[in-house]
Amino acid sequence: MSAHRTILRRAGTVAALATAGVLAAAGVASAHVTVHPESYAKGATDGVLTFRVPNEEDKASTTKVQVYLPTDHPVLGVLVTPQNGWTAKVTTSKLKTPVKTDDGTITDAVSQITWTGGKIAAGQYEDFNVAFGQLPDDTDQLAFKTLQTYSDGDVVRWIEQTTAGDDEPENPAPVLKLTAKESEDGDATPAASASTAATATKTTSASASSSSSDSTARGLGIAGLIVGVLGLAAGAFAIVRSRTPRS
Repeated sequence: MSAHRTILRRAGTVAALATAGVLAAAGVASAHVTVHPESYAKGATDGVLTFRVPNEEDKASTTKVQVYLPTDHPVLGVLVTPQNGWTAKVTTSKLKTPVKTDDGTITDAVSQITWTGGKIAAGQYEDFNVAFGQLPDDTDQLAFKTLQTYSDGDVVRWIEQTTAGDDEPENPAPVLKLTAKESEDGDATPAASASTAATATKTTSASASSSSSDSTARGLGIAGLIVGVLGLAAGAFAIVRSRTPRS
């Protein structure tokens, strides 16, 4: 009986560790502030960006979120969706280089949005929606540096940018990829076709780099779970086999 108990105890330990690995991997993969969708076409109009803010602390709540919009490649016509329990403050700045549009020349654009008054508790997240009139068409991506303030005074700065070929930084800024423009028939525009291949390659490399750590974590967690299940099966088989001669 002692041998049987030892086998079961070892198998159960393996399964528990494997399950913990899966949960830990999932936590790492979803911990940072992100923007959704992950990409838009260059120059896209009348869309919505969603900033997803998870709470990482066990004993503190998120009480303030600050999102900084780039002014070198400004997002035009920004509008904030009302958020239950939260108050949004929108800050605009003068543009160093005015942007010409069909409706005239734009000299000011939103540079910061601050949400306060609400609370994101431990194990929860909040989506903050921002509508835009037009995205820039002269860059391949937009980084939205974000500050997350907790009720205990701790501030997490999501401001680090990912470089192609490097591992994802500890506190990456939410990044929106801007893809080649599309014509009415859905194909890339002729003007952009010459550089589309190079841009797509860079975008793919950056995406693969930024997601490599998440994929690895998930893979290790799943592999650990499989090992745990096999351990339990082996333990059960050993018990049945040991009892067969006495039967």
